[in-house]
Amino acid sequence: MDNVRIDKWLWAARFFKTRSLATDAVDTGKVRLDGERIKPARTVKLDDKLTIDNGAETWEVRVMGISDVRGGAPVARTLYEETEESVSKRENDLEARKLYREPGTTIKGRPTKRDRRAISKAGE
Repeated sequence: MDNVRIDKWLWAARFFKTRSLATDAVDTGKVRLDGERIKPARTVKLDDKLTIDNGAETWEVRVMGISDVRGGAPVARTLYEETEESVSKRENDLEARKLYREPGTTIKGRPTKRDRRAISKAGE
């Protein structure tokens, strides 16, 4: 089990819901190995340091285990170890999102005339 592709490992470690999403993230440079862009076919090795941006959050992890089988969340957490800086940064980002919400997050779909008036009134 030494030769596992990075996209397969990201899927097995539950950073992405599908393998194709993991492949697209690696292709677009949202997954980096030691700060450098990689290709989806790159094999994962123990102690590799990855920076993963899955859209909602950014993770800095060290590979602790290798698997190409997607298991449960407790099993997936054993495949990596998150750095202390990454944990504190994600907690700070979560707190900031709670305190300072985007103006349009409460509106679902296209705003009505009443919603637009409320948005412009809040901005003044």
